[in-house]
Amino acid sequence: MKKLKIVLKKYRSYIVLAIILFILIAVAYEYYNKYMYIFRDPNKIKNWIMSYGKYGVVVFLFIQFLQVVAFFIPGEIVQIAGGYIYGTLFGSIISILGITFGSIAAYSISRIYGKPLVNKIISDKDLKFFRKMLNLGSINFIVFLLYVIPGIPKDVLAYICGISNISFKHFIFYSTLGRLPGVIISAYFGSKIYTGNKIVLILIGITMTLLFVIGVLKGEKIIVKITKNKTSEGDKQL
Repeated sequence: MKKLKIVLKKYRSYIVLAIILFILIAVAYEYYNKYMYIFRDPNKIKNWIMSYGKYGVVVFLFIQFLQVVAFFIPGEIVQIAGGYIYGTLFGSIISILGITFGSIAAYSISRIYGKPLVNKIISDKDLKFFRKMLNLGSINFIVFLLYVIPGIPKDVLAYICGISNISFKHFIFYSTLGRLPGVIISAYFGSKIYTGNKIVLILIGITMTLLFVIGVLKGEKIIVKITKNKTSEGDKQL
C-alpha cells in the first residue's frame, strides 16, 4: 500500500494528464458518432451551435479544440461553419484560438508522454512521412510549410512535433502562421455561403479543392523542392 502511494505521488501529473486525455477523446468520439452527420453540413453545425445560446462561442471553441486533440473531426468544415455563424473576422479569430489551444494540448501531451504514446495513436505511415519531412532542413520552416500546404494531415503533426526538436514557442508560432491562410479563406467562404456572389464562391471552392488535391498528391515533392531551393540559395550566399 505504501509503495502504491509512493508510485501514485511520483507519477501524479502523468496520471492526471492521462485521465484528462482519455475524457477528451471519449467526449470527442461520443459527439462525433452521435452528431457525425452534422459535421458534413455548415448549416447543421450552425443550428447546433446556436441552440446553445450565449454559450455557442464556447461550444465552437471546444469543437475546434477537440478536432485538433482527437484529429478525426473534419476541421475544414468546422472552419467554414465558423465563418457562416460569426462572419469572416470573428469566425477566423475563434477558429484560430480553438485550434491553437488544441495544438498546445496535443504538443504538450506528446512532449510529456513521448514516443510510446505517439506510436500508439499515429500510424507508421504518417510517422515515417513526417519524420522524413522534418529532417529536410530548418524544422521551423518545414513545420510552416506542412501547415500552410492544404491536404496534409495537420492535426496529427502536432503530436509528432511534440517529440521533435522544434521548441514549444516556435511550434505555436509557425503552426499558427501556417494555418492562418486556410482558416481565413474557409471563414470567408462560410460567411458568403448564402449571401455572397455565387460565381466567386464556386471559384473559391474549385481553387481550394484543387489545392487540396495537389497537396495530397504532390505535397511531399513541393516541400522537398522548396527546401532544396532554399538550401541552394543559402549555399550561394556563402
